[in-house]
Amino acid sequence: MSSKYGYRTKVWSEEPEADNPFAAHSALCYGYDVYGDILTKASWFEYLYLLFRGEKPNADQAQLLEKLAIALANPGPREASVRAAMNGGVGGCPHAASLMASLAVGAGQYGGGHEVYILMQLWRECGTDMEQWPARLPSPVSDTREDIWRPMEHAPGFDPNGESCPKPVRQVLEALAEIPCAITVRWLAQHRQELETIADAPLSLSGVAAAALHDLAMNEHAAVMLYLMLRLPGAAAHAIEQRDLGWKMFPFYGDHIKLTDDPGPFELPNAEELGL
Repeated sequence: MSSKYGYRTKVWSEEPEADNPFAAHSALCYGYDVYGDILTKASWFEYLYLLFRGEKPNADQAQLLEKLAIALANPGPREASVRAAMNGGVGGCPHAASLMASLAVGAGQYGGGHEVYILMQLWRECGTDMEQWPARLPSPVSDTREDIWRPMEHAPGFDPNGESCPKPVRQVLEALAEIPCAITVRWLAQHRQELETIADAPLSLSGVAAAALHDLAMNEHAAVMLYLMLRLPGAAAHAIEQRDLGWKMFPFYGDHIKLTDDPGPFELPNAEELGL
């Protein structure tokens, strides 16, 4: 789509209302009528796939995306991006700030968005060729933006602090592998222990997510965006909860904070006391 206002997009096309050029009469997403057809006939995950891939998914692809979304929806309060949102919530910051804090902290190279970015490059280069992974996994693709990203300090998709693969990661891997289109995920499940030996670390959820996103034919940019977005619901839920609990109940574990020598409310000095 192009317009006299100077933007071009293949994603979206609109026709204005006859009496209001700033309101849409119809909206098409890659040629599909969003409010006339998609709204009443498609699922949220079919629409999400269409937005990112530009084509309608088949039933298996829609199911894979939906199950991945469930697996990623709440990384839990142990995860750094969720904790960032919780800090925003307990501090009473605007709701958008909690989400932005979660995105910022969750965008990095330890279980974050950029780790998925690197993994997507590895899947594109190595695929399911087991002979290539031993050489590529310990020294993953270097990013051209070295002013932003430092070299990886661990094998992407694996937890350098872990001892064994956590049960939830194994459960997600097994569940996704049952979906017919999840060819990469099934290969990962079959070779998990070999890859863990190469990485000298257990598989993490980011590793499973990247394999599933590769099966969904997402490029690295779409994969990172989806990975970040799909983890926001849990961050939001925990931020709301902490806002209600208050700072005396934060951190979330153990007994709430008790001050034994509380000095009471702090009063700002007046101008005379400051010598002004």
